[in-house]
Amino acid sequence: MNKQIGLFFGSFNPVHIGHLMIASYMANFTELDEVWFVVSPQNPFKEKKNLGNMYDRLEMVNIALEKSENLIASSIEFNLPQPSYTIDTLIHLNEKYPNKDFVLIMGEDNLVSLEKWKNYEIILRDYKIFVYPRPNAGESKLKDHPSITITDTPLIEISSTFIRQAIKNGKNVKYFTPDAVIDFIDKKGLYL
Repeated sequence: MNKQIGLFFGSFNPVHIGHLMIASYMANFTELDEVWFVVSPQNPFKEKKNLGNMYDRLEMVNIALEKSENLIASSIEFNLPQPSYTIDTLIHLNEKYPNKDFVLIMGEDNLVSLEKWKNYEIILRDYKIFVYPRPNAGESKLKDHPSITITDTPLIEISSTFIRQAIKNGKNVKYFTPDAVIDFIDKKGLYL
């Protein structure tokens, strides 16, 4: 049987404890065998100027996942046209790894806006989507779609924006992101 790989797309700017808990839940409490953190060079819905360097963001994910067996950092989108559209990445991954089944992991807020995504009908037709709850996400009319599984992932109210702002304001972000990631941020002088 093919390995089931959950794809957790994000800017991870920086990766934090919320991302890690969601991925760990998906890898250990669902039928997924692994979760890949797909670091997006540029999300079509986000301003490029606010994005940290993609190699720094990938490095922080690698650092955070150092001791994980079933959580893996992926730079697959770095070599694809930008901005990155999920459907193009999925097609590319299927060609590259024909013996793996890919499942999308997304927050409830993304499910609400899924119909704005490029070729979202094809994504719904061809892929399973595991959804984690998000605060104040709103209702999606897609939640009962046969491809969608709403999971019991713990609700995490923490964002990369909060962490970047805290660092900029000289606050201590211990426990919000792994110590080794904080060391990397300090060493590189990120988010100041």
